[in-house]
Amino acid sequence: MPTTKDAERAQAKTEFNAFLAACPSRRLLDRISDKWVVLILCALGGDSSGGPDASDAARALRYSELSRRLSGVSQKMLTQTLRSLERDGLLTRTVTPTVPVTVSYELTDLGHSLYDTTRGLRHWAQNHMAEVLAHREDYDARSC
Repeated sequence: MPTTKDAERAQAKTEFNAFLAACPSRRLLDRISDKWVVLILCALGGDSSGGPDASDAARALRYSELSRRLSGVSQKMLTQTLRSLERDGLLTRTVTPTVPVTVSYELTDLGHSLYDTTRGLRHWAQNHMAEVLAHREDYDARSC
């Protein structure tokens, strides 16, 4: 028997429309389209190589491992992004009481469901960058 919460979720699901200005899914789209979110999800999903055939298994990564993989991310940005992903239920943060304390991050089932999309997006960007750069050059040459 469906609960009140289940009924509320089902109704809300039909009411979300990202084309409407007040829809909360717009904020979610803004978050998940961020480059650091895409790269964190890909790293935690095991997609650490540059090629489209990466088959590394998803696993928990320590903060320092994520920081090394995501060249150019600041400590502040990495921390903020990880917190927002944890808040949204896309990853879990586990603290192990060692000396020093070990903190690791791992995708949740919800995070894994988004990982496939972000992986494809990252591969598309890598595979088509030369083509995009050529179009930019042509456009800029015509616009001058």
